[in-house]
Amino acid sequence: MASTILRPLSVGEILDVSFTLYRRHFATLGTVAVLCSGLPVLLSLYIEASGGVLQNLPLTLVYYMAFTVLSSIATAATVFVVSESYLGRPLPALAALRRATPLIGRLIVCSLLLAIVVGFGLVLFLIPGIVLLCGLVLAFPSLVLEPGISPTSALSRSWSLTRGSRWRMLGLVVTLVILLYVPIVAIGAMAAMVLPTGGGGGPLNPGLVALAVVGVMQMLLYPLLYCVLTVAYYDLRVRKEGFDLEVLASTLQPA
Repeated sequence: MASTILRPLSVGEILDVSFTLYRRHFATLGTVAVLCSGLPVLLSLYIEASGGVLQNLPLTLVYYMAFTVLSSIATAATVFVVSESYLGRPLPALAALRRATPLIGRLIVCSLLLAIVVGFGLVLFLIPGIVLLCGLVLAFPSLVLEPGISPTSALSRSWSLTRGSRWRMLGLVVTLVILLYVPIVAIGAMAAMVLPTGGGGGPLNPGLVALAVVGVMQMLLYPLLYCVLTVAYYDLRVRKEGFDLEVLASTLQPA
């Protein structure tokens, strides 16, 4: 698989390869997503059903802590699964989760730094904020796949890799927003309108219905985001660093 994929790819080819990896390893990626996202989704539904955030402040704190830790594990595990498959070495879900766990702290710090930098740029200077997002969007694959790299080094690494390719990254980001987040919001809103009441057991909370639908869709679609980012990471390494030749050399038997 690596010999046919490890070459410079167009934006369309990156998306095609990403969807192929997503379909091929849907069970593995879905297992990672359910194990890591199931608890936060259930907690958010319970908080909504029992009066909202203000009525459940301690549980809301638990939710945000669980979400932060488990989403970091899910991110790293998903990148590991996609990366190993991309390089022709399938990785089971539990093995990916074991490899991801030691990276929790660095991933959380990287997430905070990325949110601060990009958020500052978007709030004060919209266009520079978009440029920052496109330049730093590969920080997570860099942090996960390059041993020993720090959160700040991961941001620098992403910025270096994407230099000269920011328009391509912008195209990928816009496409991901259209493919992933627009359907999630639209289907969640439709679910709240189509299923506003329950049969015989009292009315259903439209917000609760929408939250449940969005939660399930996020669990199913979230891995696709990191499929695309991981493939884009390797594409830029092939273009700039000859990563395909490096892999080929590593597979040759010594004379």
